[in-house]
Amino acid sequence: MRVGQGYDVHGLVEGRQLILGGVIIEYEKGLEGHSDADVLTHAIMDALLGAAGLEDIGQHFPPSDATYKDANSLELLKHVLILIREAGFSRVINIDATIIAERPKIGPYVNQMKKELAAALGINQSALGIKATTTEGMGFTGRGEGIAAMAICLIE
Repeated sequence: MRVGQGYDVHGLVEGRQLILGGVIIEYEKGLEGHSDADVLTHAIMDALLGAAGLEDIGQHFPPSDATYKDANSLELLKHVLILIREAGFSRVINIDATIIAERPKIGPYVNQMKKELAAALGINQSALGIKATTTEGMGFTGRGEGIAAMAICLIE
């Protein structure tokens, strides 16, 4: 069994959809990035890759590669599962993740995020924890400039 942790952050900008955990969130801004900029899914991907001793998502899905322009992060997550299986790991045991954002409110979307991510990962929703917190108005997330996410996983 191996543990991995991941972290991602993207800035909020006008003119993009906000996607977290594969779910479109109603909000006036979206996350800037080469792919769909889904920070939650990206943090989970990096946790899984780290647990398997593999390079981070920037190495596997470089922003310089046009193939990944506006890519659906759930599809990239499915590819990460293939990579960790090729590295000799058979399954994801559990994942715990936290979204850090002052706004929008994440709570109403958590169950749908769990459904989307669990389906992409081939795990039971009960093996996936998703929480949200604020920074009480401090820092870039507190000022509404971006959203961050952290994740930890256990694989075998």
